[in-house]
Amino acid sequence: MRSSSTKHRVLFIADHRPDRSPGQRFRFEQYIDHLERHGFSCELSYLIDEEDDRMLYAPGNYLRKAAFLRKCHRIRSRDVERRDEFDIIFIFRGALLTRSIRYEKAFRQGRARIVFDFDDAIWLQSVSDANRRLGWMKDPGKTGRIIALSDLVVAGNAYLARYAGSFNPMVAIVPTTIDTDLYTPRPRQEVGPVVIGWSGSVTTIQHFQHAVPALRAIKERFGERVVFRLVGDARFQEASLGIQGLPWRKDSELADLNAMDIGIMPLPNDEWAQGKCGLKGLQYMALEIPTIMSPVGVNKEIIEDGTNGFLADGTDEWVEKLVRLVEDAQLRQRMGQEARRTVEERYSVNAWRDRYLTLFNELLDPR
Repeated sequence: MRSSSTKHRVLFIADHRPDRSPGQRFRFEQYIDHLERHGFSCELSYLIDEEDDRMLYAPGNYLRKAAFLRKCHRIRSRDVERRDEFDIIFIFRGALLTRSIRYEKAFRQGRARIVFDFDDAIWLQSVSDANRRLGWMKDPGKTGRIIALSDLVVAGNAYLARYAGSFNPMVAIVPTTIDTDLYTPRPRQEVGPVVIGWSGSVTTIQHFQHAVPALRAIKERFGERVVFRLVGDARFQEASLGIQGLPWRKDSELADLNAMDIGIMPLPNDEWAQGKCGLKGLQYMALEIPTIMSPVGVNKEIIEDGTNGFLADGTDEWVEKLVRLVEDAQLRQRMGQEARRTVEERYSVNAWRDRYLTLFNELLDPR
């Protein structure tokens, strides 16, 4: 019998170490302290360490990748062996990077309640260029099977929730959120060039390409009055815009973002983009950076066009709205302040911090 003073135990199952993956950081890691203060003891079991990172996202290295896969099985086997020590097993996107759901099934056979959380349309095939030849090892269809065996599914937006609801009626929506106590805006200078920035990763750099024609038009119009900043892919270069990409670094992330005067989040209008949770746009907005997003998926819920940001579809509209922001510092300031207010009220950790707590308590005590 558990005493009233004993904490419920939660095992978080994910791919990456703490503070490494934006998905993990902005979905559940930033809530762990709050859970710990309110009756839960939390532990993260991850697969990919810093050395693995460098090897996994480079082409080749097939023998080392096979050894990594064996290591993953050892880690997850240990997790299964101690599954009954936990009250909740929280699985973020999947227990393994491969097509297998053997560990999810094994967790299901224990005493713990199973929570599955996801923030992308991961039922669609997506393989990095570096691992294209290993694509056969993935089965995006496993997402539906994991959802079906879970006690609770937490989806990042309504589009993802509709998909989950076709496999399991127990679905809750928790948007991806920003810690506005950490994300604080800096005073902005009205002198010098206007910095137009994009933040992403090596796997999303293709989204930035959708904005390049508009950015070239802006460069042609304004010349040295604008500069461009790209964070997340140090290998990326675009000579026509004077861009040399910067790597993503946790310790400089806020400074890298705060160096931007305008933030952009271009997306293609496809099924994968429909499942995005607007994270990069929300990061800009929390820092009072006026933001332009493609009108795709949840972006249309986040942005009230012309008030707390702009929605832009097609090169001409992107150019028009970028021009307005470049030319009008007061508009940038006013729109940035409205953007910050939106995040604080609707997409902040403070606004949502009790949601996981409530969901977990209801799961363990349905009364």
